[in-house]
Amino acid sequence: MEFAGKVALVTGAGTGNGESISERLFKGGASVALVSRHLAPIEDVCARIDPAGGRTLAIEADVRDPAAIATAVQRTVQRFGRLDLAVNNAGITGPAGTPLQDLDLDAWREVIDTDITGVFISMKYEVPAMLAHGGGAIVNLSSANGMVGLPGMAAYTTAKHAVIGLTRSAALELATSGIRVCAVAPGYVATPRILESGQQVTDWMASAHPMQRLATREEVADLVAYLLSDRAGFITGSVHAIDGGYTAQ
Repeated sequence: MEFAGKVALVTGAGTGNGESISERLFKGGASVALVSRHLAPIEDVCARIDPAGGRTLAIEADVRDPAAIATAVQRTVQRFGRLDLAVNNAGITGPAGTPLQDLDLDAWREVIDTDITGVFISMKYEVPAMLAHGGGAIVNLSSANGMVGLPGMAAYTTAKHAVIGLTRSAALELATSGIRVCAVAPGYVATPRILESGQQVTDWMASAHPMQRLATREEVADLVAYLLSDRAGFITGSVHAIDGGYTAQ
């Protein structure tokens, strides 16, 4: 129960890594605000992990909308009294296998607006809420492909590189404030969406890692939880790959 008495906010919490991270923080004792563009999935997660409803809050908000995220943070503080932890996980992959000269401008903007501007907007409102109560910790979800190039996915690769730059800049700005900021860079993870891609696709994804398997959602959640915990008290501005050796090649 290392997060007992702490309050966390997780974006993109309705499925995949966000769902597992929310559950991990809840099991660690935190009260958790789950944020998603779609309300039904996060209501389902809240009902599953917290049937009594005392330590979870489902909030419908799009990370691209500053007013919606400001309200989400405000509602979290109103409900639980403070904000200590934040995981900025919401993101989309956008088109795959598309050369940049063929990439539709609207598709580019949607990925950039969600995957990097959405992280900026979230932090813009999370940080003041944390400062008001003495500090906290933030983990931003990048990707192994935010550390190397990936042909055919220019928007996603660009945005995930930018998440790392934003994380490092914010960590330096906040280094003496009591707020730590780190990034996690997963390889391919066995999320429901990826598993639904079929055996051929998941086999290819597994083969991209030297360890020859996908990460589990629980492994990603455990790493995020460690970085948010007091055990990581001297860690800030760093990027933590969890990719089975993908970026070591």
